[in-house]
Amino acid sequence: MVRKGIVLALASAALFGMSTPFAKLLLGETPPLLLAGLLYAGSGLGLALIFVGRRVVAPRTPIALPRRGEWRWLAVAIVFGGVLAPVAMMTGLATSTASTASLLLNLEGAFTALLAWFVFGENVDWRIAGGMAAIIAGGLALVWNPGWSAGISVGSLLVVLACICWAIDNNFTRRISMTDATFIAAAKGLTAGGVNLALALLTGQQLPAAPVFVSAMLLGLVSYGVSLGLFVLALRELGAARASAYFSVAPFFGAALAVIMQIDHVTGRLVGAGLLMAAGVWLHVSERHAHAHSHEAMRHTHTHVHDEHHHHSHDETSAGSQPHTHEHEHAPMTHAHPHYPDVHHRHPHPR
Repeated sequence: MVRKGIVLALASAALFGMSTPFAKLLLGETPPLLLAGLLYAGSGLGLALIFVGRRVVAPRTPIALPRRGEWRWLAVAIVFGGVLAPVAMMTGLATSTASTASLLLNLEGAFTALLAWFVFGENVDWRIAGGMAAIIAGGLALVWNPGWSAGISVGSLLVVLACICWAIDNNFTRRISMTDATFIAAAKGLTAGGVNLALALLTGQQLPAAPVFVSAMLLGLVSYGVSLGLFVLALRELGAARASAYFSVAPFFGAALAVIMQIDHVTGRLVGAGLLMAAGVWLHVSERHAHAHSHEAMRHTHTHVHDEHHHHSHDETSAGSQPHTHEHEHAPMTHAHPHYPDVHHRHPHPR
């Protein structure tokens, strides 16, 4: 399951990383606020159609929706990750190079891990801490700009602000990661896209020509919608800090694509910052966490297969092929094996 989570996180990173250079091209035709709205609207509409299609094809298949009390976590995630973050990102990208903005996005993983550790009590060992330090050092190398009187580029600061908002989003989404991933991503896209589009149109901005409109919607579906759905699944398997650590490779995809597309040039500072960030990601990837731990009795609903944590009987409505979704119980258990803080391993660790 850990390997599955890593693959999901890396696939999510690749799709999201490609959004930066393409969005940079679209900014020439579309204002930042309007583009943010189109990207998320494309994500939400596309995934909503997929969600409805699944219900039409298999109407009796159970789907895990947020439980009572979990809707507020989804609301917080939507506000920070779907409304505030993309506006800050698109505005910052308008005055930053695509490669610099792509590498600065590594800070999202560091901020996510810090919040997961200090605020939400998720375990983070020395490799995660060391990796975060290397990523932050690379980010600072990119942000520093002696040409500004304050020494910091305003565009870069806005990208950093977007990373902070997405970090808050990641930690609250982790709390509802057992919910259907397509539903979460569609809800975020529809809400965030609607709000940003409304604000853009109310301020007098006009929708772009059809080719740009369609391109933005499709880019949003792939790089925001599908990527977010995969990331929610990775959160379920790895926890917030580690899923974001693997997701930190996203800016490398973006920076490399920006150079290949000849949008940006390779510079010494870009290479140095990239090496620092690559070292940080390697420390995250090479972590191994294993110890004896206990599972308390639990009852919940999520998509699963029968493994060492799922030994339960089925009634006629929930039996069938795997993976499948239904409410099930976990008996108390104590054992030892390599694991990450997924939905079944959120036990406390000594600080």
